[in-house]
Amino acid sequence: MIVAIDGPAGAGKSTIARSLAERLGIAYVDTGAMYRAIALWALEADIDLDDPFRLEQLAKQARVEFTAPDNGVLLNGEDVTAKIREPQVTDAASKVAAVPGVRKAMREEQRRMGEHQSLVMEGRDIGTVVFPEARVKIFLDAHPEARAGRRATELGGAVEEIAREMTERDTRDRTRAEAPLTQAPDAEYLDSTALTPIEVEEAILKIVRRKTANGKAAM
Repeated sequence: MIVAIDGPAGAGKSTIARSLAERLGIAYVDTGAMYRAIALWALEADIDLDDPFRLEQLAKQARVEFTAPDNGVLLNGEDVTAKIREPQVTDAASKVAAVPGVRKAMREEQRRMGEHQSLVMEGRDIGTVVFPEARVKIFLDAHPEARAGRRATELGGAVEEIAREMTERDTRDRTRAEAPLTQAPDAEYLDSTALTPIEVEEAILKIVRRKTANGKAAM
């Protein structure tokens, strides 16, 4: 069973997907963390973020793993869970994710993860590119002001500055040539602006049950 959740930054994808996976008793995959890990490696290796060839080579060589039950992230065996959330990595990840070769390498790994296990996977192109055949597709969104406010609460910082950075990232994500952020035609749109995380989770669970016979049918 594949539950694909896409949407812009700050919409609540990670929080909801993690909780949803726990409720369903299946694996959770944060694809954004995979791109962040590649970005972190590129920064530490002093690789130019405008060099698509070297970034693609990094992506092909990278071994990104997720640990349970803490949802930690390992890059080549090193715990980088905290490092990939640093502001400079966040900005770099959006640029790295726009590189076609990087996306291809990560897409192949993401599909491999879903070959033999049920999972909730969240990102920008899960329902449109990675698993277009998934029966359950959610496009989770929220008003820009709400998204910026959530990110400021989560990471600290001025809402105005975060809103500006988020707008720039949204533009890069939506206009990149390779797998841009967009809602799949058959995805269910869910606006989380005025909803609590629990309300969002319950709304998605209703969709899962409706689409998959109480969440037990294979996809």
